[in-house]
Amino acid sequence: MLVLITYDVNTETAAGKKRLRKAAKICVDYGQRVQNSVFECSLDPVQLCVVRDKLLKVINTSTDSLRIYNLGSSYKSKIEHYGAKETYLPEDDMIF
Repeated sequence: MLVLITYDVNTETAAGKKRLRKAAKICVDYGQRVQNSVFECSLDPVQLCVVRDKLLKVINTSTDSLRIYNLGSSYKSKIEHYGAKETYLPEDDMIF
């Protein structure tokens, strides 16, 4: 299933900047960055629980926010893309 993970971390302090880097590293392990703090991830239910738990351990819920949108398996009809970055399909092979 396709999951959209977004976060907003308060970076006014050094600790906030560290949380931002940690959140990004976690999300990169599970998906593709499509904007600065927005990731498209192809996850099964267990992976979703794992990534959610990891992120909730990193962010400070009193100053930061985390949003997770489950777009499901028929996500292609739910996404419109306009602009500079090329579109990709999360189930396609990724070359590093």
